[in-house]
Amino acid sequence: MSFALATWNINSVRLRMPLVEHFLERYQPDVLCLQETKCPDDLFPLKPFRKLGYEHFAIHGQKGYHGVATIARRPLEIVEKRRFCEIEDSRHVSVTLDAGSRKILLHNFYVPAGGDEPDPEINRKFRHKLDFVEEMRAIRAAHDEVSGSILVGDLNIAPLEHDVWSHKQLLKVVSHTPVETTSFEAMREAGEWVDLMRHGIPYEQKLYTWWSYRARDWEVSDRGRRLDHVWSSSNLVPYFAGYEILREARGWERPSDHVPVIARFDL
Repeated sequence: MSFALATWNINSVRLRMPLVEHFLERYQPDVLCLQETKCPDDLFPLKPFRKLGYEHFAIHGQKGYHGVATIARRPLEIVEKRRFCEIEDSRHVSVTLDAGSRKILLHNFYVPAGGDEPDPEINRKFRHKLDFVEEMRAIRAAHDEVSGSILVGDLNIAPLEHDVWSHKQLLKVVSHTPVETTSFEAMREAGEWVDLMRHGIPYEQKLYTWWSYRARDWEVSDRGRRLDHVWSSSNLVPYFAGYEILREARGWERPSDHVPVIARFDL
């Protein structure tokens, strides 16, 4: 069976619900993972999703900041809303769902951005980000003969040279500093996660999922970064059927600075 999963930092689900509705009507993924929902659970806009056939929700939100939500057309079972760094931020939710003959453990993450100064000694936000990534080592790509794991979200780090518009110019910019990229890849490898967006893609090919609001003309300058990710356990790689970065969404009316990524599997 075909299984489609989308991940999108929406930067306020209530503000951008018309964009979410347009996206779901057009692309109809089985599961949508949102980050930076900026919405407490009791105010999450359930009705528009239900109207479109998305009846199942795993929400971990808070007022004004952060927040993740996993929305599906098939039943979900909430596994965990994990706390990181002893801080009550809403940055993770995991669920299980059935896809074909497999049970999938799905993690939805929103990693801290880290502020502007890449020095953990003077920037507590950057220290928090590094500590958060370190704690993510505990999230393993669990799998067996009948199950697998997927991890998606805005992980706020562009780990590889061609995940940014200029490797040299961004080496001292938060999201692409060596301390971030090294710890990030070490965490991914320790958890035995496969970076599906780079699977089978030439190393030198540029991949972006985010373009700054600060750019006067984001499309012309094209100074992007790959901050949004799709990982899986190794046993799901043979069933991975490709993905799409919906670049056009960055040009929609009142857009998020991130665009959706749609991953497809034949399970």
